[in-house]
Amino acid sequence: MLYDKDIRPPLFDLLEENAGFFGGRVRILEEVTTGRARADAVMVTPGLLYGIEIKSDADTYARLDGQVKNYDWYYDRNIIVVGTSHAQHVMEHVPGWWGIITVEEVDGAVDLYVLRRTQPNPKVKDHRKMTILWRPELARILEKNHMPRYRQKSKKYVQEKLLERVPGDILWPQVCEELFERDYNEIGAIIGEYK
Repeated sequence: MLYDKDIRPPLFDLLEENAGFFGGRVRILEEVTTGRARADAVMVTPGLLYGIEIKSDADTYARLDGQVKNYDWYYDRNIIVVGTSHAQHVMEHVPGWWGIITVEEVDGAVDLYVLRRTQPNPKVKDHRKMTILWRPELARILEKNHMPRYRQKSKKYVQEKLLERVPGDILWPQVCEELFERDYNEIGAIIGEYK
């Protein structure tokens, strides 16, 4: 039986080894808050965000409906990674635009198989996607676009201004670039400095 901790390293290796398929580079962020759910991982590419949900053999589908709804609001594309116990019925539990990767243990090694490639998510909501960014990241995007800093305004106000004034073909690559550069080790100092 494979557990989440057994699946993550080979899955992330597979995604990184295939970075060319995703625009040349990828970064994996783990345990990202996604509304009322938490994404097991988010894969950042040069212009798209991929939500990744892992259902190991030890997991059930009990929370999946709510997770699918949240992932679909936040990410451009979504992937579910399932152990062999879920492989036969996973298509019944996720929309047709979700990618599916199955995982099994073969001769002591983890084997991954792309059962279905991901398609564009028709339900993604730009205003929800923006909430993934931290305030200092939003400030840098404002600066890149020669906009005021809106220091006295709420984070939500800043997000709305960016969505309103910066075209998506410029904004989303900038959002992804901020996520590529995100440093979890220095976030306390960065936020303190920003305030």
